[in-house]
Amino acid sequence: MGPRVPETEAHEKCRQYMVTEMKKWCDNVYEQPFEHKWSQTGKTMKMQNVIGEQNWKNSSIRVLIVTHWDSRPTADQETDPVLKKQPISGANDGASGVAIMLELMRVLKQRAAPVGVMYLMTDGEDLGPKDDEMFLGAIKFAREQPLPRPTYGILLDMLGDKDLEVPMEQNSVQAAPDLMKALYKHAKAVGLQDTFPAIQKYNILDDHLALNQIGGIPTIDLIDFDYPDWHKTTDTADKCSAESLGKVGKLLETWLQRLKPWRPGMGS
Repeated sequence: MGPRVPETEAHEKCRQYMVTEMKKWCDNVYEQPFEHKWSQTGKTMKMQNVIGEQNWKNSSIRVLIVTHWDSRPTADQETDPVLKKQPISGANDGASGVAIMLELMRVLKQRAAPVGVMYLMTDGEDLGPKDDEMFLGAIKFAREQPLPRPTYGILLDMLGDKDLEVPMEQNSVQAAPDLMKALYKHAKAVGLQDTFPAIQKYNILDDHLALNQIGGIPTIDLIDFDYPDWHKTTDTADKCSAESLGKVGKLLETWLQRLKPWRPGMGS
């Protein structure tokens, strides 16, 4: 489809594709539109979060799984001034999370989890260029959460690279320490401790901050930030790995299908 920059043809094609796929597997699919006047053009940009639900209203524990589906309008990490102005494909930075979530919802439709699951595809996460024009969809959702509210959330970002290693993100540890410890303990139990080492490494600004600070939803960020093609024109599908996507999918599927679902207050 190409770069999913808001209000482009590729962005609209991606939205239509996600909605079509999500309607196959989710009980309910809807959009959360919003607007933002972009500093770079002065134009009011129309964007939309895309949301799918499985067993949401009938569960006492409701897990929010989040990723962003837009891609960066400019390759700001390039050194070449011409390349800097080009949009990125965002194969890892954006599309990898969407791929994991679409497959996860397909699997859980066939083998339902004992919890409610909401799939939130945020728009405007990577608009930029500065932080005050990023994470826009997460802020929208945090301020206008549908009812019933999520119990806790797990954010997926940049999880498709071939050399996948996802340490504990520091803002997540501070915001939801028990959830982080419990999920990484579970990763070890299902043989994924090499991919999800229980060590702290990054301190990342991402969608989880708005969900925690504005929305009051305990949310952690699963992210591998050691990715040399971040915000470059080289963030393309050949840099990604089906095996990496599968490891994240295994972690989430087995976590959500636990016989005794985790909830805040259970500890690690």
